[in-house]
Amino acid sequence: MKFGSVQNIEAIDFTLPPDHPDTAIILGGKAEKKLTAFVGCAKWNKQDLKNFYPKGIKDELEYYASQFNSIELNATFYQALGNAQFKNWRAKTPKDFKFSPKIPQVISHLKRLNNVKTLTDEFCNSLAEFEEKLGMVFLQMHDNFKPKEFELLEKFIIEFPKGISLAIELRNTEWFNTKAEADRVCKLFKKHKVTNIIVDTAGRRDLLHMRLTTPIAFIRYVGANHESDYTRLDPWIKRIAKWKKEGLKELYFFVHQNVEVESPALSAYFIDGINKKLELKLHVPVKPVITKTKTIKGQKSLF
Repeated sequence: MKFGSVQNIEAIDFTLPPDHPDTAIILGGKAEKKLTAFVGCAKWNKQDLKNFYPKGIKDELEYYASQFNSIELNATFYQALGNAQFKNWRAKTPKDFKFSPKIPQVISHLKRLNNVKTLTDEFCNSLAEFEEKLGMVFLQMHDNFKPKEFELLEKFIIEFPKGISLAIELRNTEWFNTKAEADRVCKLFKKHKVTNIIVDTAGRRDLLHMRLTTPIAFIRYVGANHESDYTRLDPWIKRIAKWKKEGLKELYFFVHQNVEVESPALSAYFIDGINKKLELKLHVPVKPVITKTKTIKGQKSLF
């Protein structure tokens, strides 16, 4: 994932901005007894997640799902996958596992939401094969999709099949750099219970709008293949603990890197942190075989 990558990582201020005032209103101010949290990576294939899989593993998804309770399913963005494929994946995973599929690029990038109802319905119908393992479906728009196309976005949301949880990532700076535009799109999201995705990546700090539109947080965290990838997760653990006290009901947190190498290790670090801070009992993934180590603030990298 190269979106938001930078050359000089040391020059980036990774401080999390304060919450948008709307976030506290959306959360309602009443602490949840237990936060439902889904944490994972963007993919499970061995080619990218080097050294994560022990020798002799025959099925990568089965092993991945034994370590994580969720996957950000980017494969659906790039290629058409049929009902049989989804049914097969569902059968290989535990009962509490969740798939969060990305809406195909033909809908978001090629047609840009223009006349896509049939395609969207067909895609969502195929997702029924996941049954109870379907998590949050998400739409990611190209960064040249601007507020002037608001009506297309509104039509897509209104026509989106009911009963399927939807999250949306808007990447163009114009959506959130003026109060009027941000208020307009967030009002739309709130009305239709669409979750506003927050992206944490080095080169696009404007996407850290910290504005929730539902009591669900969907966060896409992008590491920069730098030792700061770990320490950047600590403020997120504290922020999520704060949101839980304010009423956060559900969390989807997916870890990427510009070059996917340590995503499982970063995810494990995050899971261990929220388990301790929020008194959760998520499974902490088994450390893979270490083939190369480096010191990161007193601890060894897992890769």
